[in-house]
Amino acid sequence: MPAVTVHGLAQAEAALAAAGPRGVLLLSGRGAAGHAGPGWFLALVALAAERHPGVPHAAALDCADAGGAALAALRAGARILVLDRACPAFPAIAAAAAEAGALLLAERPPSLDLAGFDARRRRDMAALRAWLATEAPQAWPKPPSP
Repeated sequence: MPAVTVHGLAQAEAALAAAGPRGVLLLSGRGAAGHAGPGWFLALVALAAERHPGVPHAAALDCADAGGAALAALRAGARILVLDRACPAFPAIAAAAAEAGALLLAERPPSLDLAGFDARRRRDMAALRAWLATEAPQAWPKPPSP
């Protein structure tokens, strides 16, 4: 499942629309847990998924190095988090994530960043489709079941 960094609903919908049966990991922008909040990202993913039913997907919320934001994201129901390993609270957050059945990543997976993406531009859609069709292995673990 390839990863795509999304910054808004239109990007998440475009990623789901182009994903096909392989699916897509919807990855938030760096530090989104701290500046946009987990509720915003989880709602964005839920709405995009509702508009594109049946498309395999997972959502990963980036917490940068903010342990408090990671804990808030776990409480809000996020099941895949990215937290910089340099965060002093990383071991405690890892334990909390494991207890909650969530996956904690120490670095962002490779992704296509959709900042500036416009689904009306053919080259943008072509780049998204090409990324999603990439056969090369992408280094991130399988997400946990909800």
